[in-house]
Amino acid sequence: MQTPVIEASDVSKTFGSLQAVKSLSFHVNADECFGFLGPNGAGKTTLLKMFYARTARDHSPQSRLRLFGYDPEEDELSIKYMSGVAPQEDNLDDELNVIQNLLLYARFYGMPSAQARRRADELLKFLELSEKRKELIRHLSGGMKRRLVIARALLNEPKLLILDEPTTGLDPQVRHLIWDKLRQLKKQGTTMLLTTHYMEEAFQLCDRLIIMHRGENIMEGSPRQLVAENIEPYVLEVTDLQANPELRHQPLPAGVRLDLSGLTARYYAASFEALKSLGDQFTRAPHFLRQTNLEDVFLKATGRMLDERQ
Repeated sequence: MQTPVIEASDVSKTFGSLQAVKSLSFHVNADECFGFLGPNGAGKTTLLKMFYARTARDHSPQSRLRLFGYDPEEDELSIKYMSGVAPQEDNLDDELNVIQNLLLYARFYGMPSAQARRRADELLKFLELSEKRKELIRHLSGGMKRRLVIARALLNEPKLLILDEPTTGLDPQVRHLIWDKLRQLKKQGTTMLLTTHYMEEAFQLCDRLIIMHRGENIMEGSPRQLVAENIEPYVLEVTDLQANPELRHQPLPAGVRLDLSGLTARYYAASFEALKSLGDQFTRAPHFLRQTNLEDVFLKATGRMLDERQ
């Protein structure tokens, strides 16, 4: 059996009175994309920072964290030479142009100048930024900056790529372009860790994922498995119950579950026909019937209300 790229057992992190990560245990196999979902404050970024030694985990006799067999706190450089990190922030040097940012970063890996230029040119072509090679960073769009951050993370041809919300705030065209590039990297053998707030992104890219809430692992599996095992197949969404107030407190048909949030009602069921018949009664309220998805599972698991960490 192949040794996992990442092995985590009873990993925790506490900041004062706040336990940001609580006793997480999981493994990540080679060549897979492993995701972490959760509301803001769930502990996702803290967890990623432990992987590349930006944050030290709490120590206990049971705690263990290994990447490629190395402990991040003891072999930080060994891990960094095999990893690439695309952080949440576009922390590029605004005073330099695109190619200069890549060449400067390549020096941290001790790459010879000619090799660094070849690799930078390859990545600019791969992420469709070749025409912007001499453009100053402050003149780039948000999508171009995110692609450049990913290109920078790939300079050392990493075996592990760590992506912290790589497409937040980007338009759909750029998001889909990045998804396509990440799929290509996975086919080429790159293992990926991904945090994201986009459920569709997680569904499209992740082989397996963990849903985190208040630092804990509350659900784990493949996206399709989580949807199949944790939510009914169909949902009727009614977005303004006041438009049909007489139906607000009507008895539910057999097999139908109601999730009420403000004026929005979501009726879940295994039967499409049962929900279609129910929807026909909402003659004035806007409504639509659809298949459930990973976002429905996420909200069922973590709740629809904000908590103090968000």
